[in-house]
Amino acid sequence: MAFNYDQYLRLEKMPTLWCWGCGDGVILKAFIRAIEKMGVKQDDVCVVSGIGCSGRFSSYVDFNTVHTTHGRTVAFATGIKMMHPDKIVVCVAGDGDALAIGGNHTIHGARRNIDMTLIIINNFIYGLTNSQTSPTTPQGMWTVTQKVGNIDPTFDACALGIASGASFVARETMLDPKKLEKIFVKAMEHRGFSFLDILSNCHINLGRKNKMVSAMDNLNWIDSITMPVKKYNELPEEEKLNILPTGILKEDTNVREYCDMYQDIIDAHQGKRANITQDDFEKKI
Repeated sequence: MAFNYDQYLRLEKMPTLWCWGCGDGVILKAFIRAIEKMGVKQDDVCVVSGIGCSGRFSSYVDFNTVHTTHGRTVAFATGIKMMHPDKIVVCVAGDGDALAIGGNHTIHGARRNIDMTLIIINNFIYGLTNSQTSPTTPQGMWTVTQKVGNIDPTFDACALGIASGASFVARETMLDPKKLEKIFVKAMEHRGFSFLDILSNCHINLGRKNKMVSAMDNLNWIDSITMPVKKYNELPEEEKLNILPTGILKEDTNVREYCDMYQDIIDAHQGKRANITQDDFEKKI
């Protein structure tokens, strides 16, 4: 029986504005299936998106949604989560949105370990605004801002997530929608900041301009630069160059979540600290 996406979509917004063959639609469908699998109510989910092709995401799904300003998805989502700690809060941002102008908010959302899921749709380019270099554009690729080839060092998004303190970090591609669905479930069920680097194609503004003339050429290139993390870890160091490991790269369930710690502050200011006995204090020590 075919899965019915209709109840989760704003059908009046269909068809989407994404280019034919764009991976964003695959990611959106995998996300919807993950929500269905989790069995949560649509009103218990909030999706926050920024500016860029990925920013359209929140327009198409029928949850509580916010389409906010460029780079500010995590900041907006932090406020929402603090006010509604019982809700599932998901940010959807592009590589430029999350790692360039929004890099500061991404770092501190991860550092705080606030319970939200950041889905970075990483297509290696500023696709919506016609091919400017983004933080993840591979060195040597043509962009409108670096027409003789990108000279910036290639940026590893997951390395940032790990270094910043995100308690769940994973990478997948839109080439395997079933894996994508599973990683979305694990990320949203994780209690803490979940950082997801989801590799997708932009065959219009990255691929065609870098000798990948079709969507399939762009997808084959993504397949060629990725490898499951278990297999990746078995490679000699020199063979790991320019390969991105996929799967769960970090999962730490021992870090306290930010809203829980904030509740301790609320309790203290409301005088509830006075109810702790000396015995309780010694047990905590």
